[in-house]
Amino acid sequence: MTGQAEPISAVAREALERELAGLRTDRAKVAATLRGGEEVGDRADQADELQRATEVDRLDARIAVIDGRLRQATVAGPPDTDAIGVGSTVRVRFADGTETTVQVGELAEALDRTLVTTDSPLGRALLGHRVGETVDYEAPTGPATAVVLSLGDGTDG
Repeated sequence: MTGQAEPISAVAREALERELAGLRTDRAKVAATLRGGEEVGDRADQADELQRATEVDRLDARIAVIDGRLRQATVAGPPDTDAIGVGSTVRVRFADGTETTVQVGELAEALDRTLVTTDSPLGRALLGHRVGETVDYEAPTGPATAVVLSLGDGTDG
């Protein structure tokens, strides 16, 4: 990520929104067990209270990160249609002649085989490139290349 407001793919937005809902539910459950300033019994009770308070802090921190990322994506608007970025849909041709369409995203969805993350070798290589350009990246089998055929809705940009 560049530190600037960046778009987010629909798949990543949905994943973050699901995670956020789960975190808020978990936080509410844990927070409901806190005594909130009441004197706690013995040391074991105090340790348990401290552990729950630490868990609420951890959940709050993750909630803040996700909230911030979703707000940033909203400010950024839709993905750029001139250069590849987060949220872009890209058609590429590999050196062996095969072609595929991928979406560049931040979060890997286990069932979404069309998503390449920005921290994967291909995803990193594609960022900032345009239609017609060739990207080099390190595949598990060694050096590889791909040509950007289209960006966005399947047209030349």
